[in-house]
Amino acid sequence: MPVETTSFVDRRAEQAQVRALLAKARLVTLTGPGGVGKTRLAGRVAARVTRAFPDGVRFVRLAGLDDPGLVPLAAAEALGLRDHSTRGRPGTPDTLADQLGTRRLLLVLDNCEHLHRACAELAAALLHRTTGVRVLATSRHRLGLTEEHLLDVRPLPVPDPDGDLSEAHRHPALALFADRAAAVVPGFTLTPADRPAVARLCRRLDGLPLAIELAAARMTDPGDLNTDRLLARVDDDHHGHADHHHHHSRHRSLRAAIDWSHQLCSPQERLVWAQVSVLTADFDLETAEAVCGDGTDDVLDAVTGLVGKSVLSREPGPDGGVRYRLLGTLRRYGLDRLRRRPGAERAARARHRDWTQTRASAYERAWFGPGQPRMAARLHADRAGLRAALDFSLGSNGDAPDDALAGLRLAGTLWFHWYACGAPGEGRYWLDRALEANPEPGLERARALWAAGLLGLFTGSSQDRARDRRRAEEALSLAGRLGDAAEAAHAGYVVGVGLLLGGEPAAALRHFEDAVAQGPVTGGHAGLAGLERVHLATALASLGEADRAVTVCENALRVCEAYDERWVRSGVLRALALAHTVSEDWRRAEPPAREALRIAHTLHDVLGVAPALDLLAMVATTHHPTHERAAVLLGGADRVRSAPLDSVRREGEARAREGLGRRAYERAYRRGQSFDPAGIVTYALGEGESAARQPEPPSGTGSLGGRGTSLTRRESEVAALVAEGLANQQIADRLVIARRTAEGHVEHILGKLGFTNRTQIAAWVAAHR
Repeated sequence: MPVETTSFVDRRAEQAQVRALLAKARLVTLTGPGGVGKTRLAGRVAARVTRAFPDGVRFVRLAGLDDPGLVPLAAAEALGLRDHSTRGRPGTPDTLADQLGTRRLLLVLDNCEHLHRACAELAAALLHRTTGVRVLATSRHRLGLTEEHLLDVRPLPVPDPDGDLSEAHRHPALALFADRAAAVVPGFTLTPADRPAVARLCRRLDGLPLAIELAAARMTDPGDLNTDRLLARVDDDHHGHADHHHHHSRHRSLRAAIDWSHQLCSPQERLVWAQVSVLTADFDLETAEAVCGDGTDDVLDAVTGLVGKSVLSREPGPDGGVRYRLLGTLRRYGLDRLRRRPGAERAARARHRDWTQTRASAYERAWFGPGQPRMAARLHADRAGLRAALDFSLGSNGDAPDDALAGLRLAGTLWFHWYACGAPGEGRYWLDRALEANPEPGLERARALWAAGLLGLFTGSSQDRARDRRRAEEALSLAGRLGDAAEAAHAGYVVGVGLLLGGEPAAALRHFEDAVAQGPVTGGHAGLAGLERVHLATALASLGEADRAVTVCENALRVCEAYDERWVRSGVLRALALAHTVSEDWRRAEPPAREALRIAHTLHDVLGVAPALDLLAMVATTHHPTHERAAVLLGGADRVRSAPLDSVRREGEARAREGLGRRAYERAYRRGQSFDPAGIVTYALGEGESAARQPEPPSGTGSLGGRGTSLTRRESEVAALVAEGLANQQIADRLVIARRTAEGHVEHILGKLGFTNRTQIAAWVAAHR
């Protein structure tokens, strides 16, 4: 859900209207001009109706998308569904709708106007192929479906400036101006003398909330602190736009208001406004500084000034930092300004792409080591920026000779993000596009080939698996011809994965034994070298050599612990749990499977969540005779699963079916399918834990608990400090512990509660106090 960074003023009648429409219609579209407040209204309504939708409310931001084909993928991401990208194309609306089945949820599609047809197709699929999904859309224009119910979001009503203004708080337009002005001028109050001028100003602005907010922000200018003087300047500017080519008066009023804000900005602020307009979603300061490299001296001062003028909004970042967002209307204005300077837009987009490559390369180098949760969270937050950088290079905008190659390089560098952080289907989409645009042999193509083959082996259909194995073999041959031992080793890893997933464990065992015996390759990625040991242990366990598999895992765990590595560690723990399962040592199988699930969830590793759930389901049918729990876990695993079923999954289902009977199994399985990814992880980790593993905190410690999960006293202290907004270093300083220890506590809290970010921890703390 969108974060409300400013107070919400009135709109009570509209909220009631939208809720009434949603009660009787499955598709409601909020229409209206830019700046009228459609997104804020949709977000407020969505937050108020969550109890009416047992399977949740999901918000899909579309302003940052330019490719209509990515609309189903963005919706699947918001819904926590695996996407079915195949053969270089994202999943279709129909496949997404079919995954939802009978779930009862609300999907908010925000900013549909520039992706009108794709949004209409998605909405139609949801209406026609599900029974419990409702759609709330915001758009400047209707979607055009017969089932659609419309609500025209009107500007705020403005009182008569010459009428009774004694109760200014009862007039939303005046209340909005006063609220926003007080935010920029501490102590500001709307006096009786001010009210007529403010009412006239709001009338000049046609009651448009964005225009009123921008005008109120202008109170930061010492020359405009008097409302009569501000009205006079607004009148001058408004008359200057009387003959503007925009015929609609509201559009003209909004354009005038944005022009006033632009005039108030310093030259540096205007330049930053124009340049960050190439960023399609929220962004951090480092990204802004990289994009604004052309003649911009102090980006931080300019960004701070734009926040003060309500041009940029501040939002909490994934790791306790700050991110910034440019409202769509203001972004379009900034782009228009940028395009008046020949070559400026392309230069800004190229700087953004190059910065994205720099950050991705740095993260790839550091991936085998500490900081993985932070990097995963940042990449997840930057996914719109990744798409924009790739689309610039591989689309029509990237017309320089090296753009396509830069897109190939970026898509290949991000292999660890696609593979480890929950985006395998999207990774295949971009890698396939990049490979198609770059048929010439080279190291970039070799990397993209093995990366695409790797993702395909885990997410593609059985018909595609032969193609993906050929890609790995082609990458291995190409890297060999080019003399790059590192890329050859990486491609060789994927060849081995193909053998293992292709039902050839003996051949896979020989392959990975040889690879591990050869030792590290200069320039090779330690993460993939670690995964070779994971698959070596998996092949050994699959062939019944459990003791050897345990030994391989124990050695690999020592390496992971020495480097404070998490992602490979989760794979090693799954292999260890599998080895103990093969030995039917259920007591020793459960703990590593649980820890593997915690880590995978923290990193958004969808490829790791399902097999960990499968292992826990198997344990539930044996060590704990709770076949119903096993069926629930299998249902949840299948909801997030991308890889094909393996023997553990099939045997777990057979045991659970036998223990429950067909009808009871299917009922419990459907319950598991009703969980979103965070919910099934919470269920898996929060229920059935023994008192020895999850001790209750001593009474009187103030520890927080609920929903089957308790935090230790120290974790409760850390959670409370997270709720106060403290970053990890600040928590460490407050509790006199190491930063790494604080990070570990936060990650354990996220894992126990099934959460993915600090904002959820803060909300949970507030709810349990």
